[in-house]
Amino acid sequence: MRRQKIRNLFLFAALLLFPVTLYYFSPALIINAGLNGVINGSFIIFVLLFFLSIPFGRLFCAYLCPAGGLQECTFSVNDKLPKQGWRNYTKYIIWIIWLSAVIFCYFQKGKIVAIDFLFETENGISVSSIQSYIIYYGIVCLIFLPSVLFGKRVFCHYFCWMAPFMVLGTKLRKFLHLPGIHIKSKEKDKCISCGKCNKACPMGINVMNEIRSNVIDNLECIQCGACIDNCPKNVLSYGMIERN
Repeated sequence: MRRQKIRNLFLFAALLLFPVTLYYFSPALIINAGLNGVINGSFIIFVLLFFLSIPFGRLFCAYLCPAGGLQECTFSVNDKLPKQGWRNYTKYIIWIIWLSAVIFCYFQKGKIVAIDFLFETENGISVSSIQSYIIYYGIVCLIFLPSVLFGKRVFCHYFCWMAPFMVLGTKLRKFLHLPGIHIKSKEKDKCISCGKCNKACPMGINVMNEIRSNVIDNLECIQCGACIDNCPKNVLSYGMIERN
């Protein structure tokens, strides 16, 4: 359980820093940057999320995402599993429309005039004015309220614009047969179907069903390790995908 305490500490720190880091995850600021021909902080972060997900999958979601930390704060209020299935594809539709707009804006400008990681921030701080606070609390409500109403990390499942970058990175890793972190079953025959792994999963994945194929291959998995730490029979562990 020590790993989960450390993970929660990182998530809490990311949440406390959210007023500083907000614009570096902004899906709107990158559009404005594109219209001005600027490679801004969120552009760089999104690119990094894609490339880092090749070896690390969605570990960012588990340990460093302020939106993830905010949603996990609601678990004590509503820990039911959100409906998934086709609903999980909603975020990809949103992502394609948004990314198309971003690309259009950069092509509209026609050239890159600057690389400015701190673009439209006040000395690198995102929330530095009354207007910024209005935006900040609006975004907090958009993330917080769905989780309270519909369950565990529902924003991640339905609306997150960052998750598709990491999903694509994971898919590229598999396509190229590159090594990467994943959760696997060491001795699946030892599983007693107690359901503790399912209950512990912050993403509401049916872990017991996944381990039948030896590897949790669900694209919603964020490699947080909660299922590993809550398994009484030590069935699960981290592993690396081997090159073929």
